[in-house]
Amino acid sequence: MTSGVSPQDFAKRLDATAADTETLLQRLLSDTTLPGEIARPHRLMDAMRYSSLNGGKRLRPFLAVESAAIFGVPRESALLAGSALECIHCYSLIHDDLPSMDNSDLRRGRPTAHKKYDDATAILAGDALLTLAFDIITRDEVHKDAGVRLALTRALARMSGLGGMVGGQMLDLAGEGRFGDKETPDVAKLQQMKTGALLKFGCIAGALLGQAPKVQYDSLDAYGHAFGEAFQIADDLLDVEGDAAALGKPAGQDAALGKTTFVTQLGIDGAKARLRDLLNQADSALAPFGAKGDVLRAAARFVAERQS
Repeated sequence: MTSGVSPQDFAKRLDATAADTETLLQRLLSDTTLPGEIARPHRLMDAMRYSSLNGGKRLRPFLAVESAAIFGVPRESALLAGSALECIHCYSLIHDDLPSMDNSDLRRGRPTAHKKYDDATAILAGDALLTLAFDIITRDEVHKDAGVRLALTRALARMSGLGGMVGGQMLDLAGEGRFGDKETPDVAKLQQMKTGALLKFGCIAGALLGQAPKVQYDSLDAYGHAFGEAFQIADDLLDVEGDAAALGKPAGQDAALGKTTFVTQLGIDGAKARLRDLLNQADSALAPFGAKGDVLRAAARFVAERQS
């Protein structure tokens, strides 16, 4: 895979979007109530901010911003859509870390929300971030066309809900044997839902915002599919080969929970070969965009080579 964007330039763009997303989330998570709201409880707001500010690469908003840039969508609109996506991602991390789920004590090198606060506050902070996401994605500032906002809202709901991320988490728990006999999952389908769906939304959000023709939407959809699986394979490899200090959480968690992953199914060498194939797929999907797809090409390379 080749790209006209250097690793240094890519890092600058990623950091710039992360900073812009951080600023926007700070505003969205202020204590100021909006029309229709009665109050924003301080402990709830503190937990929401703790779990969503000052952390993470903001890769999902980055995908939304860069896919939208292909179609000349205003950056402010794409950042709002990306921030809605990030709220859902952060809610999912809070809930995944709970004792009833993955029972994690660390996230991004800090105590998880239920450790910092308590289980009930963590659950409610996740619930509030989820609902805030749909408040954001439906705002007039996202797009002047209500039909576009509706398409974004429907896509985000489906990719984050029962047929996407939430359903994938259920399959993951079943694969651990939580509900009786351990069910060996279809790893590709599980991860396409649990991890890949939100990443794919970031990729297609730009096409929806840009009211792209179907052929271009389909290209970004295919790119998002390859990107999501590549991200998960890289994550599975990091869980086996990564350093806990760099990851910001304990390594080896998948094995400790008895999870079936791409690495357990394919082996380390097989997973790395599959990762290379997915990078080629991502590159091919972006071919119709020419140089306009270079940043997304660099993003696929970045996730394949990341160390945390």
